[in-house]
Amino acid sequence: MPILHKIKAYLYDNYLTKDNPDDFIARTISERSLNVKQICESAANRGGADVSAAAMEHATELFLKEMAYQLCDGYSVNTGYFTASTNIRGVFDSPSETFNPQKHSILFQFNQGEKLRSEIPNIEINILGTADATSSILQVKDVKSGTVNDILTPGRNLKISGSKIKLAGDNAANGIFFTDAATQTRTAVDASDIVVNNPSELIVVIPALSAGTYTLEVVTQFAQGSLLKEPRTAGFDKVLTVQ
Repeated sequence: MPILHKIKAYLYDNYLTKDNPDDFIARTISERSLNVKQICESAANRGGADVSAAAMEHATELFLKEMAYQLCDGYSVNTGYFTASTNIRGVFDSPSETFNPQKHSILFQFNQGEKLRSEIPNIEINILGTADATSSILQVKDVKSGTVNDILTPGRNLKISGSKIKLAGDNAANGIFFTDAATQTRTAVDASDIVVNNPSELIVVIPALSAGTYTLEVVTQFAQGSLLKEPRTAGFDKVLTVQ
């Protein structure tokens, strides 16, 4: 089977498991994040669509809007490329307990489908070696919802795992920041809300963020055995959501 796609990745020290201190994990290099418009333009330019990019974008937006509507009514969706379903998180203490937004939450779960899975043999992975010895965020876990790399629950704990992410140094730029993807408003975690501050793990109380999507950054002067003259930034490559 011919190789149609190529993905580049760097190796990072694996701080997520403790069984082997010398192992690594691979993180893909994403050049950028594509929106619906850009994907439709690519399909039209590449010859993968027999309609205009504008017509394809309009139809896609209509489909996604209707899919969201049906998911909100509790239906599951199977596009062949991905499946989607609506899940309820949280514990119910008795058979008569009703849904409580303060205690329970609704999550939309997406997983790869058979058509997307069938493309995996067409992908060539090019490992570029170990990444520069810099700070990196590998995973975040919202303790309240139990979700990984997904949900943020304001006022509750977030566990951040990575490499060289300990906050250190007195530069005013240092800190842990959530940036609203829509408004670019940057909200810092208060120093008193940093519960654990270790090189490979941070636990913080999530600020009072409004509903929306956010990116996460850790800015620090930490280095093994010394402090950097200037801060460096570890940005998380996944978007996090406040419902």
